[in-house]
Amino acid sequence: RDLPKLPVAEALPSMLDALDRHGCCILRAPPGAGKSTVVPLAMLGAAWRGEERILVLEPRRIAARAVARRMAETLGEQAGQTVGYRTRLETKTSARTRIEVVTDGILTRMLQRDPALDGVACVVFDEFHERRLQSDLGLALCLDVRRHLRDTLRILVMSATLETGPLAELLGDAPVVTSSGQSFDVETRFEAGARGASGPAGELERRVAAVTRRALAEQAGDALIFLPGAAEIRRLSRLLDSLLSDEPVRVLPLFGDLPAAQQDAALRPDAGGRRKVIVATNIAETSLTIDGVRIVVDSGLERRQRFDPATGMGGLVTRRISRASADQRRGRAGRTANGACYRLWSESSHESLARHSPPEIAEADLAPLALELACWGSTDSSALAWLDPPPAVPLAQAMDELVRLEAIDDSGRPTAIGRQMAELGLHPRLAHMVLRGREIGVQDLACKIAALLSERDPVRLTGPARNTDLQLRIDALQGLGTPAGVDVSLPSLERIRRVQRQMKRRLARLPAPASATGAAPPAPGAAGLLVAMAY
Repeated sequence: RDLPKLPVAEALPSMLDALDRHGCCILRAPPGAGKSTVVPLAMLGAAWRGEERILVLEPRRIAARAVARRMAETLGEQAGQTVGYRTRLETKTSARTRIEVVTDGILTRMLQRDPALDGVACVVFDEFHERRLQSDLGLALCLDVRRHLRDTLRILVMSATLETGPLAELLGDAPVVTSSGQSFDVETRFEAGARGASGPAGELERRVAAVTRRALAEQAGDALIFLPGAAEIRRLSRLLDSLLSDEPVRVLPLFGDLPAAQQDAALRPDAGGRRKVIVATNIAETSLTIDGVRIVVDSGLERRQRFDPATGMGGLVTRRISRASADQRRGRAGRTANGACYRLWSESSHESLARHSPPEIAEADLAPLALELACWGSTDSSALAWLDPPPAVPLAQAMDELVRLEAIDDSGRPTAIGRQMAELGLHPRLAHMVLRGREIGVQDLACKIAALLSERDPVRLTGPARNTDLQLRIDALQGLGTPAGVDVSLPSLERIRRVQRQMKRRLARLPAPASATGAAPPAPGAAGLLVAMAY
């Protein structure tokens, strides 16, 4: 079957040749060029692939599903046949699968279980400019595989905005192939006056709503609005539903914790022919082409995880985006036709934005990374090739934490329980809690708490007080009800239950501990004891 005639097609011969001769390649292509969906399909006919698989790494679950489905549709198939995907909570693959789209954590697990990646011809790192910690780790491990285990493993790194010089050097002076992309004009309008996250509650949503109404009146096509998080998306969606109730417009949220059916609704054309207004986090910044979008309204804000070494805890912070992110968002309006981007900041303040967002490895909790390195057999992180190495002080702090959690010994080597912790796919603190909870007979409760703490909080309070009681959330998860003034998100609860069930399945595959006491009903105070085992 012929490949779609997208702009990246002109770069395919050079890219395939570079992978054949050099083994590593960088493909730089602007948004909308078709790199995520066309490049892996082009590899199917490469002589060097043989009968081996292509692994495509996508940084987000929604992108992994959407990219795999788009490729499968191109082949006239369903996902799970020639093209499949695997995410934390969903797998669609078969013995026929030759292109497997995975999220970054899945790649790490595959490497730990089979360090040579036997049966894999090429690993494709898509949207590498996002610089997620697991993507950086995955690239470092794949380069280690090429250097020590299998030099025939090919690596392709794709990006729209990444500076390619340092990356090409890291990949052994790899060739850089550039695709010109498709050129549709995007008019940029700066809307000065928005106070963003620092303004009074609700001001950001009111400002975005006003600009969106004007944009819909001035421009054709669907609109894509960028907000920092789910709470702002819900508030703006309610406001727009009210303001646009008399118009043929459908308002659709799009963020990572939405059920798959609601995510799909935001990506597909409206069945009734109505204009769509998609209100999204930066999940829609890369990888996804949403047909029909010709308007972007950008709040200029994002929410990112940041680790605080003083407390040993991570938290979400809201901050201004980089110029590279702003360019990515603006490009969403010009993927299929001319469009317009409304930015809620001034032209002069645009120049003060950071050029790129800092890589996640520079500000993340490094305990999960440290455990993966220990299980890889790398007690010295400098032995691996990094685009940005893990910062020394936070990494040392992470290793001290792993010693306290019994995951590694004083020399940095993984213990038996440390290897089991890595298999659970949880933060080491939560993995330690689950394994110790199993030993004292309260593994069900431990899995509930781990699922609650690893996912978004399902509780939304309707009153002024902020109730942080964990027991309230455990009761909601068990269907025991909640006090007045507490609103529980049922989709969030169902997602947490899925994570809990998956955790129990993974736990069942591990060897039983010699000191296990067997299942026991949770005693009063068991939840507190389990949390103490983690923290």
